[in-house]
Amino acid sequence: MRTQYYTATSLDGFIATTDDSLEWLFSLGDVEETSYPEFIKEIGALAMGSATYEWMLRHVLKPDSATPGEWPYQQPNWVFSHRELPRVPNVDLRFVKGEVRPVHEQMRAAANGKNIWLVGGGDLVGQFYDAGLLDEIIVQVGSVTLGAGKQLLPRQILSPSLRLVSAQKFGDGFAELRYEVRARQ
Repeated sequence: MRTQYYTATSLDGFIATTDDSLEWLFSLGDVEETSYPEFIKEIGALAMGSATYEWMLRHVLKPDSATPGEWPYQQPNWVFSHRELPRVPNVDLRFVKGEVRPVHEQMRAAANGKNIWLVGGGDLVGQFYDAGLLDEIIVQVGSVTLGAGKQLLPRQILSPSLRLVSAQKFGDGFAELRYEVRARQ
């Protein structure tokens, strides 16, 4: 069981624009032609911050649209937020706030031996890193720069550094880098 941050970033290290847009990402390739289909099969629980959850509501579920979408994950989902957020009917959503360590224990139990996916954002992932709970970073580096936006991982990770496990090309738009997070002494 591993706790993984699987995400995409621009070449200059941003996962979203300053106004939380991901439009830059969709023109770079099809998610089904990346490692995602195999990755998601090994996931037993997910965690995300409120900005990620709200983006999912607006852009995936689109409740006020003529063609609303469906929640894409069957696994239990933890949403970290200090605010009251709308719920999605018939979806295993658990709204939490506070320290990540006790929530991580709940996630491990629910994942039943499978991996935990930290969907984002970067600061939430940083909290898991700070608590020594992040095992792996899998990042699809897109062939664009944004100049500003939401950082991939707003933390200094210097010693020990991450260990590059693999690098792979997906189409013309992405290079996937897999890093192991080494235990701090």
